[in-house]
Amino acid sequence: MTLARQLAQGVAQLGLALPGPAQQSLLDYLALLQKWNKVYNLTAVREAPRMVSQHLLDCLAVAPYVGVAAILDVGSGAGLPGIPLALVLPDSQVTLLEANHKKAAFLKQAQIELKLGNVEVVCERVEAWRPGRRYEIVVSRAFSDLAEFVKLAGRHVAPGGRLAAMKGIFPHDEIARLPQGWRLQQGVELTVPALRAQRHLLLLAPD
Repeated sequence: MTLARQLAQGVAQLGLALPGPAQQSLLDYLALLQKWNKVYNLTAVREAPRMVSQHLLDCLAVAPYVGVAAILDVGSGAGLPGIPLALVLPDSQVTLLEANHKKAAFLKQAQIELKLGNVEVVCERVEAWRPGRRYEIVVSRAFSDLAEFVKLAGRHVAPGGRLAAMKGIFPHDEIARLPQGWRLQQGVELTVPALRAQRHLLLLAPD
């Protein structure tokens, strides 16, 4: 099966309607990620078919829950989930926050090559960054602990906004340790095509 067909089938299974040339742009992003991965070790996943399911479709699965005007992707790494979200949510402004200079360099190159006019790349540590604004959705796929995510990124959430944590197995223990003033607003079990693993999106809101 070609990568294009694998992606198209996965998108259909997720029930998404991609705007314009978004599918080709997602494949172009994947090719760019593979190319840079040889030098910069951006992801442990090397095989393109696995990248489609473990990266692209995994990120696209959360798109229906984060379609807001302003999204902040904290610890963006190789641009996950921020770049796939920016490609399928063209009306959203997506800020990719990444402290590692090499990874940030990749993000800026991806922004240029994919012509992502709705993407901003910032090379800063989340705890030190002072953007002068806040975001409706602050998402992360990289934080291992919810309490730490709230501690470091919670101040970037706009009034009425939420933290969105992408997780594997539902983290009951982490939820029990949420800092005072924060609560689990919604826990969504995700089904990612061709991914035989539990996936959840946790939406956290201040009390």
